[in-house]
Amino acid sequence: MPSNSAAMASTEEAKLQPFLQWLQMNGVELRGCEIKYCDFSKGFGIFYRNDASDVSEIPLVVPLDLAITPMRVLQDPLLGPECRAMFEEGEVDDRLLMILFLTVERLRKNSSWKPYLDMLPTTFGTPLWFSDDEFIELNGTSIHRATELQKKQLQSLYDTKVKDLVKKLLVVDGDSEGEVHFEDFLWANSIFWTRALNVPLLCSYVFPQIQEEKSSCIPSINKDSGALTDEISNRSLDIETEEKRTDDVRGSESQVNGGTSSSMQEETLWVEGLVPGIDFCNHDLRAVATWEVDNTGLKTGVPLSMYLLSVEPSPCQMQKEISISYGNKGNEFACLLLVTLHKQGQTTEFCLNEGAGEIKSRKRELLYLYGFVIDGNPDDYLMVHYPMELLQNVPFPKTKGQLLEAQDRGFFPVSNLRNGQNDELTDHQSCNYSWSGQRRAPSYLKKLVFPEAFLTALRTIAMQEDELSRVSSLLEEISESGQRQPSDQEIRAAVWEACGDSGALQVLVDLLNVKMMDLEEGSGTEDHDTELLEMASISEIPEQHTSATDSCVPDKMSRNRRSSIVYRRGQKQLTRLFLREAEHALQLSLSEGN
Repeated sequence: MPSNSAAMASTEEAKLQPFLQWLQMNGVELRGCEIKYCDFSKGFGIFYRNDASDVSEIPLVVPLDLAITPMRVLQDPLLGPECRAMFEEGEVDDRLLMILFLTVERLRKNSSWKPYLDMLPTTFGTPLWFSDDEFIELNGTSIHRATELQKKQLQSLYDTKVKDLVKKLLVVDGDSEGEVHFEDFLWANSIFWTRALNVPLLCSYVFPQIQEEKSSCIPSINKDSGALTDEISNRSLDIETEEKRTDDVRGSESQVNGGTSSSMQEETLWVEGLVPGIDFCNHDLRAVATWEVDNTGLKTGVPLSMYLLSVEPSPCQMQKEISISYGNKGNEFACLLLVTLHKQGQTTEFCLNEGAGEIKSRKRELLYLYGFVIDGNPDDYLMVHYPMELLQNVPFPKTKGQLLEAQDRGFFPVSNLRNGQNDELTDHQSCNYSWSGQRRAPSYLKKLVFPEAFLTALRTIAMQEDELSRVSSLLEEISESGQRQPSDQEIRAAVWEACGDSGALQVLVDLLNVKMMDLEEGSGTEDHDTELLEMASISEIPEQHTSATDSCVPDKMSRNRRSSIVYRRGQKQLTRLFLREAEHALQLSLSEGN
């Protein structure tokens, strides 16, 4: 095993020197830091250098001209002409543009990006790359279902769009015999999702007025939605204003330096992209650095650059790894609610968060996106599925579906859930209507851990005919008095007045019981998972590199299998805790007539 590890490290480190030269040629400055190989699970990382006198609070600066963004792809001599036409027609989006770029550059014989691409991992710890035996360990989890769907979607995308396009581009590049395989596309997809950042860029940088013919096509910004409108294309580059940014990719609570001066009052657009150099920072809950953008060069001396900024008071710890946090560190949301009512038989999903901690990955678990897990993650959450088939079988499914869609606002603020307190219901009772506040607030209101919007959705699903009729009457009063559509808060208030909590909590108890049965059906109990983790040691070498002797050792466990067991055990823990809370709340609700 040690010899295998040493051989792998030697192979990886041989790629480093050409990459460092490539970075230098492209204007990247390593100021008191160095890139080193860590291990198989982490790959390369960035560390403070041994020379303590050379340590800077800004250890790394990367010109944004080096970033792989949708704009770069559309301006690329090889990909640009073909992809621009597809982009304008809506056949590809901004993310697929970058994934296509990575796929093509990996296959090109003389790619100028080779030193960078050679440094990137060739396999990943995400479920898409699990062996069949490893993937079985995720049976019953939401990630298992999501990965199966993702595989089908990626395969379909490759077959219908990517394969022929990449082959055509290789021929244009002079490689008529080049072959493209699904694994090349899967690799590029994984590289994007594990390494992409949300980069704040000035509008003038995203759409520079370089040529006269382009000046008439500069997009205008819709300040209400943050979307870009452009007569070149009706396709948004998935860019957003500073007030609204996505969290699907690695992010930072970075500030845009130089963007607030009186001479630089310009819109900032959040654009997804890969930044070579910065993307070698690994994740840590206690990050020692953050990344920021310097538009003017006042901070770094390099205008339009991204840099690492140490957040430690004394950053000169030699050889310490410079880590960042991949997720959004704000406390704005402690829970996610998804009530997605597609018409193609897809699943309606609700999501609960365990407590009042920060959210590190609001939309997908770390395992699903990045390929690692944190045991005992305080930011873990539980997804409870309510199948569309069940909704179609309840009384008045169409009307209930319309109510659910009216309530669906995606993310919603739950700062009032801190310390287990829920005051949203009190807000509902402040509505000035004849029916407001007629139902007495329950004694357990302040102790509920479930967000009010989540419970309202469950109340809607559990609604009986007489309750549905009363909700309709209450909402009609709002429409007639104000001559407008009821707001989501008013809908929640009406549903509460008509239904109370008992029906909703009973549905929740049933859903959580089914969730636990699904989780335990293929992998046993929470205690069994704990025993497996305690007995096994982790194999740091991937299965294809282990010897026959190693594979016969019973207590050896691949990192992917361990990640699966840690993840599913956490899901069982959350299900058990939420089920206990739901059963207790249901008992109180029944006893109080709610």
